[in-house]
Amino acid sequence: PAMAAGGDLPHDLYTFVIESALGLEFGFWGCVAAGATFKTLGRKRTPQGKAVIAAHLEDLDAAESQVNAIYFAWRAHTVTPLDDELNAMLARWRALPDDGVITLEWSTPPTTTPGRRRSRPAAR
Repeated sequence: PAMAAGGDLPHDLYTFVIESALGLEFGFWGCVAAGATFKTLGRKRTPQGKAVIAAHLEDLDAAESQVNAIYFAWRAHTVTPLDDELNAMLARWRALPDDGVITLEWSTPPTTTPGRRRSRPAAR
């Protein structure tokens, strides 16, 4: 992770857990999967990577807001819809030995076409 965690989940890890559980297609991790190049990842910024970020800036901002709201509520012991997921990952994180690794795989929601936003289901 790019940001330290102390006794809690690292920023990049809780962001992954929350974005994945919410099915956020173009939050931070979805944009990384689509080729975004962020300075914080220590990768060379590319025109293509910057274009992914620019194309999904509203999605990124909305995802950051959602992630922060859920994470800080969870940390304050306020009930969130993702308590189970966050608590399970915290247990995994705390059980990890000093030289241990947690490997997670990002998967785009199956109804997604690359480069397009998912449409909302029609109201019935």
